[in-house]
Amino acid sequence: VQLVESGGGSVQAGGSLRLSCAASGSTFSIATMGWYRQAPGKQRELVAQSATGGGSTKYADSVTGRFTISRDNAKNTIILQMNSLKPEDTAVYYCKAIEVRGSLMFQYWGQGTQVTVSS
Repeated sequence: VQLVESGGGSVQAGGSLRLSCAASGSTFSIATMGWYRQAPGKQRELVAQSATGGGSTKYADSVTGRFTISRDNAKNTIILQMNSLKPEDTAVYYCKAIEVRGSLMFQYWGQGTQVTVSS
């Protein structure tokens, strides 16, 4: 599985950005896709994730009500719509996919895309 992210950039506080992550390869066995972020000096953290086939979604408390994750299964793409952005949302955002093959689980990461929110 290969993941390609797009849509990062710079925006002022209160603005919006939309991130996309396109998966290719063995996409039929992807169980979950999601977004993580890592700010300088901090650990990588979950932002939002979505299970395949209309399954459950999960959000970090810090983004609930502001960010929305959605999937386009036909295009093997997940979207993170980020509204009401805050300076503390500044980070490198990474797409992650979890592939399940029988009893084995594999995880894949995108290259990351920078999101910068200025006050």
